[in-house]
Formats: sequence, C-alpha cells, structure tokens
Amino acid sequence: MGTAVKALTYKSSGVDTTKKDGVIDEIIRLSRKTYDPRVIDHPWGFAGFFSLFPKAGLSRLSGKERGKSHTAPLFARNYKSPTLVACSDGVGTKLKVAFLLNKHDTIGIDLVAMSINDLIVTGAEPLFFLDYISCGKVQEKIIVDIIKGIVNGCEQSGSALLGGETAEMPDFYPPSEYDLAGFAVGLVDKDKVITGKYIKSGDVVIGLSSSGLHSNGYSLVRKVFLGESSIKESVNKLKTHIPALGCTLGEELLKPTMIYAKAVKHILRNYRYKKAVKGIAHITGGGLVENIPRVLPKSVCVEINADTFPLPPVFSLIEATGNIPKDEMYRVFNMGIGLVIIVDKFYAPAIIRRLKKMKYSAFNIGKVVPRTSSQSNQVVIK
Repeated sequence: MGTAVKALTYKSSGVDTTKKDGVIDEIIRLSRKTYDPRVIDHPWGFAGFFSLFPKAGLSRLSGKERGKSHTAPLFARNYKSPTLVACSDGVGTKLKVAFLLNKHDTIGIDLVAMSINDLIVTGAEPLFFLDYISCGKVQEKIIVDIIKGIVNGCEQSGSALLGGETAEMPDFYPPSEYDLAGFAVGLVDKDKVITGKYIKSGDVVIGLSSSGLHSNGYSLVRKVFLGESSIKESVNKLKTHIPALGCTLGEELLKPTMIYAKAVKHILRNYRYKKAVKGIAHITGGGLVENIPRVLPKSVCVEINADTFPLPPVFSLIEATGNIPKDEMYRVFNMGIGLVIIVDKFYAPAIIRRLKKMKYSAFNIGKVVPRTSSQSNQVVIK
C-alpha cells in the first residue's frame, strides 16, 4: 500500500483566516472613530456605503460611536454640480525603515496623506478613504498599528475610513513585511475644480512647511545613510541620536507626512477660487521643480526664493553625507515645503496670516513671472 498523503489546509499553506478575522474585528472598531452620519454602518459587508444625501436615521451609530467628527457640518459647502474626485497612492520604500525599526504606528498617516494631499489640490472636500494591506503573514500588532495610523490620518483629513482589504500572501512577502496602497474619494463642484488655468504673472506663491521628508526620496535616503550595511548595522545607525536633528535618524525618517486638508478647506471657504486662490500643488517626488509646473499655464514661470523659508536640517544632512548636488536635492525632495498655494498678490498677506493662525508655518516663497521663449524650466530656484 502507498504512503498516505497528509491532508492539506489553507492554514497549513500559510494563510490563517481565523486569525485574520479577529484582526478585522479590531479594524472595524477602529474605523468607526472616523464615521459621521454620512456613513452607513455595514460591518463585514462586501463594500462600504457613503450617502451623498444623508437623512436622519440613515446611520445606526450613536454619537459616541461616530467620534468627534459627528458634530461637524455634513458637507463643507452646498454643491450645485457635485463631481467626484478620486486618487490612489502608496508610501514607497519608507516602509523599509519601518520594517528595520519594527515601528508601524505612523506609516498609516503617510498612506492617508499621500492620497488626501493629492485630492485637496483640486479643491475637493475629502469624503472617504480605503486601504489595501498585503503582507506575508497577518501579525495582529503590526496590522492594528498600521490601522491606528490610518485612522489618525483620516481624522486629520476629515474623511471616513470606509473599508479596505488585508491580504495574507505567504511566500510573496517575508513574514514581517507588507505593502500598502490607499484610495481617497472627494467631492467638488464641477465649475470650482482648481486647475491653475487662472494663474497669471504677479501672483504670489505661498509655501506651507513640510514635517520633513514626507514619503518621497527614500530609495536615495537609504542609500545615503545605510548603503550596503547589514540589517544589524542599519538598525544601529537608525537608532543613533543625531545632534543636528535633535532626535535619532530613525525618528527623523519616520516622521509622518503633514496632511493639509484643514488648511485648504479653511482657505477655500473664506476666499474665492479664480479671484483669490489660483492653483495648489502637493510637493511630492520631483520636489518644487517638477510639481509646481503641473498647475502652471505654459505662458508663465515661478521664481522661488530659497531664503524665504527654513530648510529642515535633515536635507542639509542628506546633501552633505551623500555629496548630492543642490539641483538634485530640489528635484528629489520637498526641501521643507509640502504644499504650495498660488494666490492673487492682493490676498496673499491675509491668507498667510490665516494659515499661521491655524498653526501652519506659511511663507511668501516666490512669485509668478512671464515665461520667455528660451526658458525650458517653469520653476527657478534662487
């Protein structure tokens, strides 16, 4: 007789659905912190529900369950021609730093920030967010820490964590590693979509400070600071206190991305698009040099005065340690400016004052000028 073949199960292949279900219960509980009356609670459903026309009684959640956001207005404005806006992004190789330090409670903020900051530059009001987590093995603490960060980011941006997916993929990822993707949906009036087409010479460029590197340039950053170091050596380097930074290298590299949703919402509520606010740019990979032109008409350029805003010390450290040319620094990193708002010069001082009153560091960092036929670059750093 032949040898009996051992029965195989999904669990024996590396996927424990029972353990995963327990984690999802905790995710649902955390997600409810971001709910307001527009969310129709439907735990363990195949999809999430968000009502554009909420009525009394639609939500089955109590005020306590909805969290702090339930007292806010249902929408930021009255919409005449409501248009949905959607975008998607990830965190990139910043995750590698989180893996090395086994610290996962802020990376979710980055995930939300990268999509929400892209969304708001159109003038859209964030509505809801979804996440996708793929991992080698569901480890409850890691997954819950990631979700705590996502919830934090959603609360900062005023969006509901409407749902997501956690995919356990053994043999595809190492047991303690994962990848993240985020998806944001917002709402804007069709005739109030901010495209930058009204930008003209004489307009002022307002820069809002970043919290550091945000979530871009980490492949270069890891090359500069960690090089070919072993895992143990890399961890030791990340745990080293750097006087110039005022913290360890790892703490600096894991600072979460700033979310600018409240700032943009406030400015658009108080100043008219087209007349005052002309264009908004999220400064991600490509820096000021490549992101500002995405909202500029072909007829103009922007001159940025680098002396008008503080340069966080991490950028000087990267430049010196890696012997990186200044031009390359400005093409890879945000260099201290995470969001740019281009406004009519008449309104610029008042808008800056409002932003500072909201505790955002905001500066007049440059101006819009005519573009000559010989200029290939639309952003000049002086």
